Amino acid sequence: MKKSSVLIFSVLAVIVTALIGSRFTKIDLWYDSIKPSITPPNIVFPIVWTILFILIAISMYLAISNSNKKTRNKIIILFAINLILNVLWSLLFFTMHNPIIAFIDLVLLWLSIIAIMKISWKISKKASWLLLPYLLWVTFAGILNYLVAFG
Repeated sequence: MKKSSVLIFSVLAVIVTALIGSRFTKIDLWYDSIKPSITPPNIVFPIVWTILFILIAISMYLAISNSNKKTRNKIIILFAINLILNVLWSLLFFTMHNPIIAFIDLVLLWLSIIAIMKISWKISKKASWLLLPYLLWVTFAGILNYLVAFG
């Protein structure tokens, strides 16, 4: 696989994820009435997610382009699962107003980030490190989601 093709694939995968996820993200009265007091201002979220999606795309590019064929397929599958879980969380939480199922999805999302970091570590430590802010943000989101679902 050519590196330019991997770069285009990585960027497009993340852009599609961001666009679909944003379609399900509705900041409405329901959200305003249930968000925990430690929730950052709404303006923080698009800024953070833009940075995170850039880091995810770079990580994906580095992991895929530096892997052998056998590992490459595993990485692509893990990133695909991760991006699907990412979109699914927005659907479950913001559109379906189901914070308990969203929390379960978020735990799976968190585990998928760990799995990607672990497999990427063997290929490109930089690819793995680039996902640390994503892991930390999803951890924080998990705390917020937990407070809404069970708090």
